Amino acid sequence: MNSQKTILIVEDEKNIVDILRFNLQREGFRTCEAYDGEDGLNKARTENPDLILLDVMLPKMIGFDVCKTLRAEGNNVPVIILTAREEESDKVLGLEIGADDYITKPFSMRELSARIGANIRRSGMAAPASAASAAASAMPVAGELSINTDSHQVFRGGAVVELTQREYELLTFLASHPNKVYSRVDLMEQVWNYGYVGSDVRTVDVTVRRLREKIEADPANPVYILTRRGVGYYFSV
Repeated sequence: MNSQKTILIVEDEKNIVDILRFNLQREGFRTCEAYDGEDGLNKARTENPDLILLDVMLPKMIGFDVCKTLRAEGNNVPVIILTAREEESDKVLGLEIGADDYITKPFSMRELSARIGANIRRSGMAAPASAASAAASAMPVAGELSINTDSHQVFRGGAVVELTQREYELLTFLASHPNKVYSRVDLMEQVWNYGYVGSDVRTVDVTVRRLREKIEADPANPVYILTRRGVGYYFSV
């Protein structure tokens, strides 16, 4: 499966790129590399990678701007932000602009491999013949929301909702367990496929907020993804 997956490494430290390339290719991935933000953005557009490892501090264009530009163009390829800084604000900003995950340097290849496995797109995802046909065959979940699990698309009132892979997975997980409340740690384990404690569960809060902004008519007063104060989140039907 991995042999058909391409990972774009956007990192200006050559020794880190060399280590990543060696280890990822050994795991069966195809890799391509960029050493500055502008080249990274261009290769993200032309190489059609399955996942991007994106450093924050890059020449020509910082990683945040690369990710922001891709998301503005409708490119929802999974992005893992690589940051050498521990500041909470960096992590939250990366998620706010549409990154799926982050990992703080220095990191082990074992940890990175786990993150890649948890974030990479599912193989063999069938593209729909058209958005209209995908919408027509989508299963209603609540209100105006419907999900086509074959094409991995979400619709609100028949219109496509552009979600990142992580946002899609969070929505489908909660919607498949209606009215069941999940804590942030539960969701990190079930949706992100790894558990965390402490400030890293902020990842869930940011992703929920971004998801509400896309699927709710009034994100400040959600009707689909609700909060059970002091406990967690649930999908209301």
